[in-house]
Amino acid sequence: MQGAQVQFHLRPGGRLTGCIRVPGDKSISHRAVILGSLAEGITEIRGFLAGADTLATRNAFQQMGVPIWGPEKGKLRIQGVGMRGLRPPQAPLDLGNSGTAMRLLCGLLAGQGWEAVLVGDASLSRRPMRRVTDPLVAMGARIQTSAAGTAPLHIYPSSKLKALHYAMPVTSAQVKSALLLAGLYAEGETCITEPGPARDHTERMLEAFGYPVRAEGNRVCIRGGGQLRGCSLAVPADISSAAFFLVGASIAPGSDLRLEGVGMNPTRTGILHILRQMGADIRIERERESGGEPIADLRVRSAPLHGIEIPPALVPLAIDEFPAIFIAAACAEGETILRGAEELRVKESDRLQVMAEGLSELGIANQLYADGIRIQGGELGGGVVDSHGDHRIAMAFAMAALRAQAPIRIRDCANVNTSFPDFAALASKTGLAIQQIP
Repeated sequence: MQGAQVQFHLRPGGRLTGCIRVPGDKSISHRAVILGSLAEGITEIRGFLAGADTLATRNAFQQMGVPIWGPEKGKLRIQGVGMRGLRPPQAPLDLGNSGTAMRLLCGLLAGQGWEAVLVGDASLSRRPMRRVTDPLVAMGARIQTSAAGTAPLHIYPSSKLKALHYAMPVTSAQVKSALLLAGLYAEGETCITEPGPARDHTERMLEAFGYPVRAEGNRVCIRGGGQLRGCSLAVPADISSAAFFLVGASIAPGSDLRLEGVGMNPTRTGILHILRQMGADIRIERERESGGEPIADLRVRSAPLHGIEIPPALVPLAIDEFPAIFIAAACAEGETILRGAEELRVKESDRLQVMAEGLSELGIANQLYADGIRIQGGELGGGVVDSHGDHRIAMAFAMAALRAQAPIRIRDCANVNTSFPDFAALASKTGLAIQQIP
């Protein structure tokens, strides 16, 4: 089935009600497979996201000789091979659409001492990789990119990596995580300093696997030469997937929806702060912890929203959720302004450009900046939106139908399976009038 053939057809109106659990966190699922594969002993993962991206990571480690069973009903079992037990793959590792998998594996494989090639689909092959490969080369890695600094990535054997003290020019959890994974194999202590807060799932999970991490403010350090111990962990529901339902229930009159077991890592909760500043009615209930990660149930009810100027400090804490936030802005009274989000231009699509085009198609006035967008809230019409194969674009515009005056058709939706298998079925269950074609 070609990706462009998968479409969402949506009838206008409706409301979201009930109690649901969205799929497991994609970022945590990736890291659980990586660290479980390197650990000594068995690792059992519950709540694993069986999406195309995370399955690409699982497949890559199976190609490198790691016994992995599942996922079956969200459960994955890994027989770790230890820090030096990975075997050279016999073919290039195809990571599909997953930038997380490619960047993290680039860091990990830089220290293995054998050759590997990382490839991806057309979208992933356009995404910048030098932000990862340049600091890895400074550690002694030998990595070749395309002339444009993109995949395929050829990783060649190198002598022992040396520790690096690196000040990141731009906040990026993927870059930080790649360098930490390389640091596991480096001589000495590798330290990364970020210009602002970024996701800390890798640090939390390293500690869950028994590997010491030293964190001081925006600086995190790791010393090479240690070991990981297999463990049992539960993956929380993905707040990035919950984001679409948080927005949908906020904008659709009469909505009252509960989302169970959502990950509440403070480096990921920017969307909650932004929506609440816009006037959303979101309650945090049953706060608890699982596998070193905070989780909670979220209850969201419809509320009138108003436009805001998004605080710069919240931008990195909501970077993946902005397509959904833009739909909230389209339904809000007044203007919403986002700046300092140039990172959105190098995601699965240029999310600023693609969202601007889709909003314009639905009759919402907007002004595009190099690093952001200004959105004037208004009345959503109907129309045909091209998601450009970006899963978050497709799901965001699906929720726009709740306030649209006419049907919406969204093209090129196959990649929704990278992060949210069965999105259409779950959204339909809550009240969204969605049909997936074919």
